[in-house]
Amino acid sequence: MKKKILIIAGGISKERTISLDTGLQVLKELKKNGYSVKISEPDSNLSKNINQFKPDIIFNALHGQFGEDGYIQTILEGFKIPYTHSGVVASSLAMDKEISKKIFIKNKINTPKYIKYSFEKNNFDLIKIIEKKLKFPVVVKPINEGSSVNVFICTKKNILRVINSMKIYKQIIIEEFIGGREIQVAIMGNKKLGAIELKPKRKFYDYQAKYNVNAKTEHIIPVSLPKNKLNEVMNLSLKAHKVIGCNGVTRSDFKFYKNKFYLLEINTQPGMTKLSLVPEIAKYRGITFIKLIEWILKDATTKK
Repeated sequence: MKKKILIIAGGISKERTISLDTGLQVLKELKKNGYSVKISEPDSNLSKNINQFKPDIIFNALHGQFGEDGYIQTILEGFKIPYTHSGVVASSLAMDKEISKKIFIKNKINTPKYIKYSFEKNNFDLIKIIEKKLKFPVVVKPINEGSSVNVFICTKKNILRVINSMKIYKQIIIEEFIGGREIQVAIMGNKKLGAIELKPKRKFYDYQAKYNVNAKTEHIIPVSLPKNKLNEVMNLSLKAHKVIGCNGVTRSDFKFYKNKFYLLEINTQPGMTKLSLVPEIAKYRGITFIKLIEWILKDATTKK
C-alpha cells in the first residue's frame, strides 16, 4: 500500500504563490499515481491536520521565510514524522546569506565579495565604503529571502533610494555584481544530477524571470562548457551541499565570469512548478517528475 503524504504549502512569505504552485503540482502527480494525499497551510490548523490525517511523510513545499529557514522544520521535528528536504540547521544556514557566504569562503568556494548593512546600527558613508570595498554596480538583497525577491542591481545614482525602500528587513547584503553566465546545478542526495544555463531577457534572473511565463528566459541544457569546467561547477555544487549539511535535493546558483565560478546561494527547497529547474534537469537525465518526487519522499525517511 502506498504511503499517506501531507503536503505543507502556502505560508506567509513573499513566495506564497510559488509554494502553492509547487504544492499543487506535487499533489496532482502523487494523486495521479495512487497516493493518498492532503494539502495543508502551515497555520493554526496544521497540528490538527497532521493528527487527523496521520501521514507517513510530510512533503514540505514551502518557500522563503518560515518555510525553508529552519522554522517549520523545528515544528515538524516535534511530530516525529519524516519530512522532506533539509533539516533545521542546514535550512537555517542556507537561508542566511551572510552565514552561508562565510561557510563558502571557509571552504574555498568562490562567492561575490559583500558587506552587510544594518539599518539599526550602520551610520557609515555607504557610498564611500562600496567604492572602496566593492565598486559599482552592486547587488542589493535581503539577508534571508529566496526566489530573488527584492533583489536589485544598483548604481551610485539609485543605491540610497533602493536601500531606503528595504528598511522592513533590518539587515541587507550589498554584494559585488558579477557579470557573465547564469549556471544552476542540481544535487540529488550525493549525486550530481546536472546543470542548466539560463539566458534571461531581463537584466538578471530575477523573480519575474523565474516565474513569469512571458519573461521568456531561455533554458539551455546541456550547458555548453568544456568538460573540465562542467565537472568543476558540479563538484562545487556537491561540496556546498555537503558543507551546509543538506539533505534531499538542492539547487546551487552560480555566475561564470572570466573562467571562474561564483556561488551566489544554495536553495534547500527548489521549486517544483512547471517552470522550475530541478524537474527540468531531472527530466533531461531521464528521471520523470513522479520518480523525482518519490525519491525525495524516500530520502525523507532516511534523514539522520
